[in-house]
Amino acid sequence: MSELSKTPLFDLHVELGGKMVPFAGFEMPVQYPLGVKKEHLHTRDQAGLFDVSHMGQVILRGENAAAELEKLVPVDIIDLPAGKQRYALFTNEDGGIMDDLMVTNYGDHLYVVVNAACKEQDIAHMRANLGEGVELEVLEDRALVALQGPTAAQALSRICPEVNELVFMDSRHITIDGVDCFVSRSGYTGEDGYEISIPAAEAERLCRLFLEQPEVEFIGLGARDSLRLESGLCLYGHDLDQSTTPIESSLIWAISKNRRADGERAGGFPGAEKILDQIANKNYERKRVGLLASGKAPIREGAELVNADGVKVGTVTSGSFGPTVGKPVAMGYVETEYSALETELFALVRGKQMPMVVSRAPFIEQRYYRG
Repeated sequence: MSELSKTPLFDLHVELGGKMVPFAGFEMPVQYPLGVKKEHLHTRDQAGLFDVSHMGQVILRGENAAAELEKLVPVDIIDLPAGKQRYALFTNEDGGIMDDLMVTNYGDHLYVVVNAACKEQDIAHMRANLGEGVELEVLEDRALVALQGPTAAQALSRICPEVNELVFMDSRHITIDGVDCFVSRSGYTGEDGYEISIPAAEAERLCRLFLEQPEVEFIGLGARDSLRLESGLCLYGHDLDQSTTPIESSLIWAISKNRRADGERAGGFPGAEKILDQIANKNYERKRVGLLASGKAPIREGAELVNADGVKVGTVTSGSFGPTVGKPVAMGYVETEYSALETELFALVRGKQMPMVVSRAPFIEQRYYRG
């Protein structure tokens, strides 16, 4: 068994009582002494600091970098304005999702962040498919943290007032306490907040500075998962995979208008024929939906979903108790005829049928800062 990697913040997690577990090849904190529920509620109320250094950070250079990357994703990269980031999907020839990622245009280069579990595959995919003249650099010597919550801007602007100038999906190079960082303003919690890429050697010092702010607590993977689930956000390898298309995944919004059938740069990405056909003809058999349970027991990933007659119609792909919502929340795939809001279904848990209702996701109001 290969040895687990450590992020540049490993020693700080241990010092602060982080409970370390294996995750995507890294030793990562699943929780701190505060506990998952309190960490979740703290992020919703104030500001949480997350170590996401296990994710892959890549720079693409070359005058054709945007056009070449656009051939691999169903979104508009060519016209992405400088200083903006965009959510994108790597698709395969069958229209399935290979990974979801964030792409930023920094003017003279693109900055790409990919999921930890797909990092090696994604880098190989880009190396194999980006045309000549595109230089790919993997950033091995940077940490990545997320500062999320309604008081995240207040806490970070005390150290660096410039971050107040960013709005949702903005990204720029900003010097924080003398350190050159890449800072974006988006988030995986549904709250306002920032992602900050920091040179590895300075990561611990800057994180200690962030943690000195009275609003900020370190938050582990446990609360990160419940926060993103309440916000209706997908986790790759669970809610998205190579067998699900963006349309089945309820991610039609992630197909840019100009890449759709009537757009100026229609298609031209892997699986375009199937994906554009699904948009035009709605000929897909299942759909990702939000699910709310009436009881208190969380409905976990893998639970079968059945109709009133006990016939299987779907599967839960993510499930947890939602501390903010106050009840169990889940996402899963159901046959399209059962995907309408308010449809009543049952999750099978240890042989019992637990009532669930197809619900709008996100389950909470997203509070991104749009200016």
